[in-house]
Amino acid sequence: MQERPSNFAILVFALGQFGWSLAVYSVANLLVYFYLPPDEEGSAIFQQFISQESIILGLTLIGLITFGGRLLDALIDPLIAGFSDKRKSKMGKRKSLMAFSAVPFGLLSLLVFYPISESSLSVNTIFLVGAISCFYFFYTLYVIPYNALISELGHHPDDRLKISTAISVTFALGLMLGSQVYVFQAMLESSYSSLAAFQIVLACFALFSIILMLMPVFFLDENRFAKQEEQTIDTWHSLRIVFKDVNFRYFLISDAFYWLALTFIQLGTIYFITVLFQYDKESASAFLMFSFLLSISIYFFVYKLTPIIGKKELLIAGFVIFACTFLMVYFIPYIPISLNVMYYIIIVLAAFPLAVFGILPNVIIADAVNYKEKQTGESQAGMYFGVRNFLSKVGISLANLIFPSLLLFGYTVDNNQGVRLCSLAAFGFCLIGMLFLLKYKDLK
Repeated sequence: MQERPSNFAILVFALGQFGWSLAVYSVANLLVYFYLPPDEEGSAIFQQFISQESIILGLTLIGLITFGGRLLDALIDPLIAGFSDKRKSKMGKRKSLMAFSAVPFGLLSLLVFYPISESSLSVNTIFLVGAISCFYFFYTLYVIPYNALISELGHHPDDRLKISTAISVTFALGLMLGSQVYVFQAMLESSYSSLAAFQIVLACFALFSIILMLMPVFFLDENRFAKQEEQTIDTWHSLRIVFKDVNFRYFLISDAFYWLALTFIQLGTIYFITVLFQYDKESASAFLMFSFLLSISIYFFVYKLTPIIGKKELLIAGFVIFACTFLMVYFIPYIPISLNVMYYIIIVLAAFPLAVFGILPNVIIADAVNYKEKQTGESQAGMYFGVRNFLSKVGISLANLIFPSLLLFGYTVDNNQGVRLCSLAAFGFCLIGMLFLLKYKDLK
């Protein structure tokens, strides 16, 4: 009989989330900024490393590359999930994969921003495709086993909510630290070029993320705390069982649209701030930091309100507020409120959705894992989280494909139509996600 995890075990586990959220932030949110940079004082922040023109049907090269990397990542999710569920290791079947993948995962989060040629766009494109593919492979190899531990450590309902809240805090800390890249870059630009300053900051992030990702590997006793059943179902049969869960499918589709919308705001913040608000790039870091800090400050209230109001109801409220926030961004030029006031209104509105979507989806998945285990006697934690990751990454992939193409309609102060269209698209994604969530039945 496995012990319930101690507070120290939960803390160590949550630090791994801090590490991987910081590592993935760079690639997920800064690639478009780096390879399709906004203007600063009339010129692009970085030189051109790959083609920035429309390639086909209005799609950009960076959009296609990031879409392809995310799609590859999504496709291998079920395979790694099945492999992780059936794996055996003395150090722990989840930890062994995390130990193998942490270092290359962290290093590749930096290497994708080191184009190898100063003159050949084609050489840089080939290098970027290879680096992105490797990055997402090791990312999946770390994150799938890590997420499976959420339900395996949380074999008591109270622990599931506690673990999900803890990793939500550290996930937000990773995003918040990553979002400060613009501030640190600006600080270093007095001594280095914009390119060198940016790369130095990401090198520090990569090293720190590796250290954090190794914390649960070295200090979490998986065999002591994680409740794990031997997996006898083959991978494809396990995958079919998860997809046949109709109620869970509604949640998965809703969650995918949330990630579509969230990726738009993560990719778009630098453009919203510099183009619509006409602030400097450091203000984008301040915006994200204030949003995450405010969301963390209300995590406790979400934690306390969840048993009273319900997970589904809080998520629906999150969708509604998120949708209103995106709609306000679209109408910024026409709203008779000063930009400074609007800036803080949007920060406050974004905090609640970030909090509820940071905590509750992992609880819902862990509930589904434990509910199905009671029905079948089989533990499929890896596969449930793997399928969720697959659908969320499909949403993220589509965002990375669509966002740069919409930007081509205009991402300068004089022509901001593309930036505003991005916020309108995110508004639509929130509404669709809410409609699917209405069909989901909350598991008590």
